Amino acid sequence: MEASFIIAKLITLVLSLVVAYLAYHGYRRNGQATMLYVAAGFVFIGVGAICEGLIYQVFRTTIVSAALVQAAVVSSGMVLILVSLTR
Repeated sequence: MEASFIIAKLITLVLSLVVAYLAYHGYRRNGQATMLYVAAGFVFIGVGAICEGLIYQVFRTTIVSAALVQAAVVSSGMVLILVSLTR
């Protein structure tokens, strides 16, 4: 796997986890449940950023199967953020 690809995915993971931490900190400070949804959503997005490559490499699946799992995980994160915005 390309080193630049891995670095880009890790940067995405770290940034999404930083945003999730800040949202969780906001939840703890203010007690607003919507911030908890935002935090969970960004965790899902961050995990989704790296899961495609991991599933493809570790489980030796097809790239289409790995992409489908990745899309489902990222979509779940987006749904959680959407729920937080509509409350």
